[in-house]
Amino acid sequence: MAAATPARAQRRRKRRVHGRAPVPSATARSGGIQVIARAAEILRVLQREPDGLSLSQIAKAVGLARSTVQRIVAALVREDFISPAGPSGGVRIGAGLMRLAASLGSNTAELLRPLLRALSEDVGETVDLAVLSGGSAVFIDQIPGRKRLVALSAIGERFPLHCTANGKAILACFAEPDAAELVERSLVEHPEFPLRDHHALMREVGVARKSHLAFDREEHGEGISAIGTALLDLFGRPIAISIPAPTARFLESREELAERLLAFRERIKPILTR
Repeated sequence: MAAATPARAQRRRKRRVHGRAPVPSATARSGGIQVIARAAEILRVLQREPDGLSLSQIAKAVGLARSTVQRIVAALVREDFISPAGPSGGVRIGAGLMRLAASLGSNTAELLRPLLRALSEDVGETVDLAVLSGGSAVFIDQIPGRKRLVALSAIGERFPLHCTANGKAILACFAEPDAAELVERSLVEHPEFPLRDHHALMREVGVARKSHLAFDREEHGEGISAIGTALLDLFGRPIAISIPAPTARFLESREELAERLLAFRERIKPILTR
């Protein structure tokens, strides 16, 4: 066989240099997955702290070295998933992640609508879906009941937190100090619904925090009562589902409504949470 000419040998060297990139080893792939898992854990810690945390606080919360946290945080800052939290040197959830969260939130009603419709058919009553906005529960979807006399509200309508079933259920998603602050915001936004007994409301919210059920006993509208539940989605935002009905019919079926609503809450957990 003839020996390769210098030109041919050079072409071979070029092919070796410019050929397909090597496939990452299993160890490299595993390391990449570990970094993603650590970044996700850091984001989950920050989602619970809207005022932000220092690198040392994050490191302690996730059980990693500060230098490791610093590298991951720097990468997340470059992607706008984390942003500085003021002069303290801490960081918080950034605008980039908030935009992704908003994109997911816009699909919540669409994702839940078939299940909301099934629940309404099951209980025969109106089923409402609401989210937290400021000091209000805002309706984003509604399935009208099939009975002759039903309770209806307009999509986009803002309901107070302190005297509605969906509002109290949302309050129960928060620790007591945060819930108390939301109550004050609700009172400012809805002065037409004064609060008679703040301590009684906070006790009621405490019970709802354990039972996952909240009630409106004609507090928001005469002749209408309601039951509600709420849970936090992947980004820590409360999503409330409530069933309003004429009070006489509500009192007759309260236990059944509570049972069906709790079962529904368990059914949608895999959809809204990780």
